[in-house]
Amino acid sequence: MIKILIAEDQSMVLGALSALLNLEDDLEVIASATNGQQALILAQQQSFDIVLTDIEMPLMTGIELAQELQRIQHSAKVIILTTFSRSGYLRRAMDAGVKGYLLKDAPADSLAQAVRNIHQGKIIVAPELVSQAWQVNDPLTDKERKVLRFALEGKTTEQISELVHLSSGTVRNYLSEAAAKLGANNRIEAARIAKQQGWL
Repeated sequence: MIKILIAEDQSMVLGALSALLNLEDDLEVIASATNGQQALILAQQQSFDIVLTDIEMPLMTGIELAQELQRIQHSAKVIILTTFSRSGYLRRAMDAGVKGYLLKDAPADSLAQAVRNIHQGKIIVAPELVSQAWQVNDPLTDKERKVLRFALEGKTTEQISELVHLSSGTVRNYLSEAAAKLGANNRIEAARIAKQQGWL
């Protein structure tokens, strides 16, 4: 039996995915989470073969979850299931050790088969993403990415500095470096460009 943890912040999608996978004789969804942070805690508490996660979730994204699972050397294989076909996301996901990157509009029966194949050691990426994934390099550092994400949410420099535990001056430096790298006039434009590329 392949044991699965699902991380998905939309409850209807979460319920549908669980029901779909539990119909298979050899697959069992044994836990679910509505954000990456919750999924990470569950993954540290019990054993899973597969972590199936969305990308954009509150508190911790699916890619950040994959990075943390890789850092703690968790044995579960991570599959990203998302609506976002941005090449920047795929690059970051693969760098974080993700074994599958699938789009939510793929046929339902292909998901169960992908889970089986990835469990057996294969790497599966939605074909439409492969060609575009290596066209543009992500110029941002993790810290620049983090402060840009907060800037996109409308947080001030002072609020960001509290959230990331850095001085306001350091946060301003990260924001201006990110804007310069992206050819943006200000932090909001930089965040928008980065988001469009899938780098946030």
